[in-house]
Amino acid sequence: MSKQEKTRKIRELDQKLSRLREQRHKPDTEARKWAGKRDKVNEQIKNLRAEILELKNKRDGLNENVKELKKLREQTRTEIHEKLEEMKKLDQEIRALNKKKPSRSPQMLKKESESIEWKIQTTPLSLEEEKELVERVKKLEIQLNVHRKIEQFDQKTFELRTELKALETKRKLCHEKLTETAQKSQEFHEKMLEEIQKAKELRMKADELHENFVQARESARLIQKEIMGVLSQIKMLQGEVQKEEERKKRKSEKAIWKNLEKQAREKMKRGEKLTWEEFQILAERGMVAQD
Repeated sequence: MSKQEKTRKIRELDQKLSRLREQRHKPDTEARKWAGKRDKVNEQIKNLRAEILELKNKRDGLNENVKELKKLREQTRTEIHEKLEEMKKLDQEIRALNKKKPSRSPQMLKKESESIEWKIQTTPLSLEEEKELVERVKKLEIQLNVHRKIEQFDQKTFELRTELKALETKRKLCHEKLTETAQKSQEFHEKMLEEIQKAKELRMKADELHENFVQARESARLIQKEIMGVLSQIKMLQGEVQKEEERKKRKSEKAIWKNLEKQAREKMKRGEKLTWEEFQILAERGMVAQD
């Protein structure tokens, strides 16, 4: 290939290089665009993950409260059952006592008992009479004890009813609080699932953007590879042109020196005065002596 052809080839390669550099600008720009969009989506995913974690912690905290409320509700139910069983037993005992309940009131029985005791203390009695009166007091005391037990059981029943009412209120409030807490937990759970779905969709979008980024970078890489190939060709051709120019230059210089040498020899033969340059040429050839 001649120098002219090589020079023309270099110009063509320079034009191709300009076109390739212009082409590379587009995928580079696209790569930056896709990377920017991808990073923005990744930031959204990061924020969503933080929100999801917060929702999960809130849900889990409420679930722990639900567990505690269920335990409390179950404990209250157990206490209510125990109180009901206790009332049932009391009711049975009261029924049994009511069968033994004297027809007279406690006041009448007590009055009679006090009257007999006063008579025993103040009236001279025979041993048999006193024994009979003591027995009557004992029987009256037994009847009074029936009234006392019935009164005690009634009081206990009243206390149990009061406790049962308080326990029922406690159970109801516990159930309401449990239902409200469970509902809030479910709301947080559903919200968390929505955010998880959003994060999944954003992750798919981020993956798609990253794939676009990779493709753009690959296009840029292939163009850059072609650019490097063209640069290599230009460098090689420029080197060949430069070597050829240097070779021509050396050949031209050699011809000039040879011509000068010829002129110097002819002048020396004619006995003409030599220029310093001519003298140096002949001296280098050993044709004149240097002082």
